[in-house]
Amino acid sequence: MKKGPESDLLERYVDRAAKTGRQLGIQEVDASEWAESRAAGAGQRKADEASRVLSSVRPGALLIALDENGKDIDSEGIASLIQRSLADGVPEICLAIGGPDGHGRALLEKADMIWRFGRVTWPHQLVRVLAAEQLYRATTILCGHPYHRE
Repeated sequence: MKKGPESDLLERYVDRAAKTGRQLGIQEVDASEWAESRAAGAGQRKADEASRVLSSVRPGALLIALDENGKDIDSEGIASLIQRSLADGVPEICLAIGGPDGHGRALLEKADMIWRFGRVTWPHQLVRVLAAEQLYRATTILCGHPYHRE
């Protein structure tokens, strides 16, 4: 992601989620990024990108693909998932955002869950910010912080 307002917002919410998450036992909140595949066809690009993401996910991690065909999830649901994952000793929760062509089949088949942020299409830069903000919101829900209002 290029430097700019979206990058600043992403950093802000990742930092907030990390700080609030420490109270819950979350050791790290991070946003990783891989370069878009340069393969000629969309199918090969998606396969290349899926392979790179899958190779970086730790064993035992919970993999959630963000995809336009996924299920809607609310903030309380994300908080509940984090709480259960902490209780179950899940070492990592990975929210995978696909490239411009979407996710490769290998990633979608490996994903434990497939979510979407509504029915509209979001630019990748904003999806990163939305995901980070929702992680922060979920940690505040679990800590009883007044950031989230019902």
